[in-house]
Amino acid sequence: MIQNGANAYKNNAVLTASPQELSLMLYNGAIKFANQGLKELDNKNYAAVNKNLGRVQDIISEFRMSLNKDVGLSNELDKLYDYMNYRVVEANIKKDKAMIEEVIGMLRELRDTWKEAMNIAKKGNQASSE
Repeated sequence: MIQNGANAYKNNAVLTASPQELSLMLYNGAIKFANQGLKELDNKNYAAVNKNLGRVQDIISEFRMSLNKDVGLSNELDKLYDYMNYRVVEANIKKDKAMIEEVIGMLRELRDTWKEAMNIAKKGNQASSE
């Protein structure tokens, strides 16, 4: 019963989130799945490693597909996402913790930058409405 309530809350959060908030959720999800992959690698549960790293790849692919190609920064982000995806694939094949940790670091950096941009935009919107 509690699990159903938690799932309903998560579903509602996704349905009511702005595109910017959805991106933040995706970064957090990718970090969570990568960390779970690391944990499962320690436990030598390779099926779970594959499942979690596959989810990270799915999220990275979603970021790549959603890039606005008309914005100059999108080419650099696409290259970064491509590299991250490559490292996740290699980490999964080689069962390499350092590669997963490298991707987690990049995801955290992107997430934190995104969060800061959201805060700056929010402050700008508040200042212009006053």
